[in-house]
Amino acid sequence: MQFFLQVGSTSKKYAPIAAEKGCIVVDNSSAFRMDKQVPLVVPEVNPEEIKNNQGIFANPNCSTIQAVVALKPLDDKYTIKRIVYSTYQAVSGAGRNGVLDLENGIKDYAQNSKDLNTIFKPNNGTNYELHKFNYPIFSNCLPHIDVFLENGYTKEEEKMINETRKILKRPDLKITATTVRVPVFNSHSESINVEFENSFNIEELKDTLSKAPGVIVQDDIENSFYPLAINASGHDEVFVGRIRRDYSVENGINLWVVADNIRKGAASNAVQIVEKMLEDA
Repeated sequence: MQFFLQVGSTSKKYAPIAAEKGCIVVDNSSAFRMDKQVPLVVPEVNPEEIKNNQGIFANPNCSTIQAVVALKPLDDKYTIKRIVYSTYQAVSGAGRNGVLDLENGIKDYAQNSKDLNTIFKPNNGTNYELHKFNYPIFSNCLPHIDVFLENGYTKEEEKMINETRKILKRPDLKITATTVRVPVFNSHSESINVEFENSFNIEELKDTLSKAPGVIVQDDIENSFYPLAINASGHDEVFVGRIRRDYSVENGINLWVVADNIRKGAASNAVQIVEKMLEDA
């Protein structure tokens, strides 16, 4: 058995050719994610899709992967009615140039001034070259990931909405999203507000999450213990904390979800697809 991992714009051209030749394709680009004929797979969430396909598998967007790992057990138990995503995404998700922009901002601040007003020019420029972002990411948050669409959302936000619906098999699920790039090197953090169709007991809900595959609950507010990006880096699990009822709606919950976007959000999820396939072979 051969495995073909393709990333980038060439996926559309070469992935079908590889599949026709008998290769198993795990594609990490967005080329096939919304293709109805291609499974969009997170092994902890929809492993049945792996058994039902022998060609191309799509690896979801990083921010979607960690969200659905936490949401699937709750949807199964309480039936999700609506989701509000707010993400805080690390610069590593923008590639090497994104990391470089943050590194250069830190260096410039350390070397030239302790006064931020003298570092940033009036035209939103900087004293150093920006390689990835339109504005400095150091000491800043950018509510702009990927390109803007005609409806005012970014492509990243639309990805989260559409991919969540496909993975959870809930095509009409009400979802909205705001995705933000923050000055963190690695690991994405997400504030997820969920409204359920059914009532829930908060302790039972926490227990459901703690028993879910791929989830680690860190929720001890008395000791200030909750998921942090620096602690999630280097791990394949999805960390969930700040679990609390949303009293503004009848059956609402707030979650803080953190994961390594390079590992679980990309590479590790692809490897886990292959591992699951071998288990079932």
